[in-house]
Amino acid sequence: MSTARLRLLGVRHHGPGSARAVRRSLTLAPPDIVLIEGHADADPVLPLAAEPEMEPPVAMLAYMADRPERAVFSPFASFSPEWVALRWALDADVAVRCIDLPARFTLAADEPAQLSLAVDATARPVDPIAELASAAGYDDPERWWEDVVEHRLHPDDGGDPSHADASFEAIGDAMAALRARFEPSGEPSDPTEQRREAHMRAAIRRAIADGFTEIAVVCGAWHVPALRRVHEPKLAARDTATLRGLPKVKATVTWVPWTHRRLASATGYGAGVTAPGWYDHLYTHAGPDVVARWFAEVAQVLRAADHPASAADVVEATRLADALAALRGRPLAGLGEVDDAARAVFGHGGDTPMRLISSDLVVGNRLGSVPASTPMVPLARDLAAEQKRCRLKPEGARKTVELDLRQSLHLQRSQLLHRVGLLDVPWGIEAEGRRSAGTFRETWELRWEPEFELRIIEASALGTTVATACAAAVMQRATDTASLGDLTVLLERCLLAGLDDVVPRLLRLVDERSAVSADVARLMEAVPPLARTVRYGDVRATDAEAVQTVIGGIVSRVVAGLPPACVGLDDDESSAMATLVRDTQSALSLLGDHEHLAALHRALAEVGERERVHGLLQGVATRILADADVLDAVATELRVSRSLSPGAVPLDAAAFVEGFLGGSGAVLVHDPVLLGVIDRWLASLASDAFTQTLPLLRRTFGSFETAERRAIGERLRTGEAPGTHRSEHRLDAERVAAGLATVAALLGVRS
Repeated sequence: MSTARLRLLGVRHHGPGSARAVRRSLTLAPPDIVLIEGHADADPVLPLAAEPEMEPPVAMLAYMADRPERAVFSPFASFSPEWVALRWALDADVAVRCIDLPARFTLAADEPAQLSLAVDATARPVDPIAELASAAGYDDPERWWEDVVEHRLHPDDGGDPSHADASFEAIGDAMAALRARFEPSGEPSDPTEQRREAHMRAAIRRAIADGFTEIAVVCGAWHVPALRRVHEPKLAARDTATLRGLPKVKATVTWVPWTHRRLASATGYGAGVTAPGWYDHLYTHAGPDVVARWFAEVAQVLRAADHPASAADVVEATRLADALAALRGRPLAGLGEVDDAARAVFGHGGDTPMRLISSDLVVGNRLGSVPASTPMVPLARDLAAEQKRCRLKPEGARKTVELDLRQSLHLQRSQLLHRVGLLDVPWGIEAEGRRSAGTFRETWELRWEPEFELRIIEASALGTTVATACAAAVMQRATDTASLGDLTVLLERCLLAGLDDVVPRLLRLVDERSAVSADVARLMEAVPPLARTVRYGDVRATDAEAVQTVIGGIVSRVVAGLPPACVGLDDDESSAMATLVRDTQSALSLLGDHEHLAALHRALAEVGERERVHGLLQGVATRILADADVLDAVATELRVSRSLSPGAVPLDAAAFVEGFLGGSGAVLVHDPVLLGVIDRWLASLASDAFTQTLPLLRRTFGSFETAERRAIGERLRTGEAPGTHRSEHRLDAERVAAGLATVAALLGVRS
């Protein structure tokens, strides 16, 4: 063991300066094996990192084979030192292994953490970077690390070739001092940390036993003091005892794409990287022009968003950032300096350009990729094939897609998006409903998130293809749901997804549950999605005859039960029922089903005449019947007049007006008789009654379009409505003067 040379390269995970130092050290003094902090059972998938299709950011995903929801992610970016070491070893044909505790042990824990490769991803008695920064007089650990490490470890610095290794030695010594202070026993207090470090030491001994003599270990700087003890005689036996008898499970390790946004600490599965886009830029463009290149990219992003950004602005921002760094005593402008310079030059002190720069550059939308040969569950492989067939590539940036369902490719894309949505993978969200977009158009907002890979693995228990897994998911959800409305929505989504084999079974469930349901509200909830299914079925080549049969049975039950169901409802219940009535009327009108519409209108006529029916529902029923010409103008005026008669309770009358006008004042614009009836009713209200009804009336008239309110006001001003007061009546000068004096006093204006 004494003949082996061990080099411990302690790094800050996801640090571009550390990554450059690791690459420099390995290049100047090539080892014959590289050991990396990572799950030891990931060794079989490490060679995939050398494939041309593998583009970071990516993550090593370890999950339980029989419980995929228990998973551990280990993200890698292009600037991650472990990734740089892995790629260097594969490109140089040097042996490479992972040495951290295997995932089969990590996942067997009671609550496996969503681990990442951040320094603070596991239990620490102290934040080592913060402690070292504080000792150096810095109040910001990130700034200290940038000044001491990131901005000083350049591969072209022209210094001593051993500079990188010397820096690693210094960092290791600093960590040893910290651990001696906070862990006097020399062992971590956290049991998981003890096992991890014991396994890493055991893996180093195994590499030595295998005959490797030049060993480079790339690990978190905190672990360096523990790994330096690898040659202690008694420690080997203690490590063996620590690892003996650990619970384990069957684990699968693979690669999945990751995004810069998911590397950011502010998002789920974060890796402690606040500015991955900036770090990627530092690593990729290391050199004297790194800041100028950054501002050139800033200008490009701003111009694409129609913000002014000239070449002169780039020069000015670069000069300002360098000047700020000099004033602050920093070796190179950091993110703080470039942000301040960008805000002053490009944003002119405003936040809008800065939000764009932060989203698109500082964090970034980059989505990595993995090769097709990466181990995948069959469902994930089928989804990848479907994405390729539909020419719908998953991307990390938000993207809007317009689909014309009359085109075969667009129809296939729509079905795929609906199918993955049924698998609880919200890759796409419809930006416009079909009601506004037409029968053959869909607008989708797409963005692929890394955790969708895990959801696909979880859904793989339902089937090996997207279609079969969706069918199983639909039937499972249909069996579990107790709501008829939810069931019909599920049927609609199933038809949109092109799952024709499942439709007959869902229709039978809908028919069976509607036949035994006595809840009229639940029955009415089912009508709109079924109507849309029939209406838009022609675009998707859907046989809607069975759906129409089900609609007929539901409407028959609705018509029979609606009048008694509307009796005795309170304000909230009446409002909900009014919405259902309007939606059912709209759905049947959409279908052009005159027979069922006539039956519904007969039920609404009975609702309008029954006692103990809320004024809101009576108003809705009257308006629907008037619009359908079931009530002529005279009958409508009589019913409105009766509901607004002096004997009516003011609040009931106001509720009737709200239901009758139904968010649209068009009827008052085109029917001066009705306008006159409502105007006379308002004029007849006593002061207290008017105060009571005012909130309802304001809500009602406030929902009208501006043009409608203007037209109604014009009719009232000119007195076109019979019985209204004309504006040419002379004003009382004394009352006007008194009112103006009061307003002047309120405004503080001297008369």
